Amino acid sequence: MNAFLIYALCFGVGLIFALASGIFAGVFGSDAAGGHDIDGHVDAGGHAESGFPASDMPAFSPLSPTTIATFLTAFGGLGMVFDKIERTSSPWLSAPLAALAALVIAAAVFFLFNAVFRKTQSSSEARVASLVGITASVITPVPSKGLGEIAYVHAGSRYTAPARAENGFSIPTGSTVTITRIVGTDFFVKTI
Repeated sequence: MNAFLIYALCFGVGLIFALASGIFAGVFGSDAAGGHDIDGHVDAGGHAESGFPASDMPAFSPLSPTTIATFLTAFGGLGMVFDKIERTSSPWLSAPLAALAALVIAAAVFFLFNAVFRKTQSSSEARVASLVGITASVITPVPSKGLGEIAYVHAGSRYTAPARAENGFSIPTGSTVTITRIVGTDFFVKTI
């Protein structure tokens, strides 16, 4: 099997994978909260999340199908080009050149998508570190050794979070509190 055929195969597989991913992106997966099972029962289940993860925001993975398909397609296409150029027609030269160039292209795609996702996903989410010191309202009473709930406004958006009393005293609904620290998803608060 010659090098050009291997490059053409990589290019074709990468291109077909990228096209199929784009065409069938919403066909096989669904984020719907409810549905019907085989007996006709309705699934009204869902989930709720409170608080924020310890990390900043979700990001685009460097080993995502998009970057892998980009690398494979670029490797195949550039390998075919390098194979036809007389100075780089040896597979010992064309393969490393194609791999290096494909890595650069896949990295560029990764950074582009990562920047796009960060911009679009971080627009309404508050950063956890910047929340310490802001005021909030207790919307579910905070028991002395238990968990209540607070609501706060940050960057123009209203959020809710699970809350614990910093000093161990219970805090009634409607109280104004200050966020003192955040551990995991629990916000520790004290009355003002």
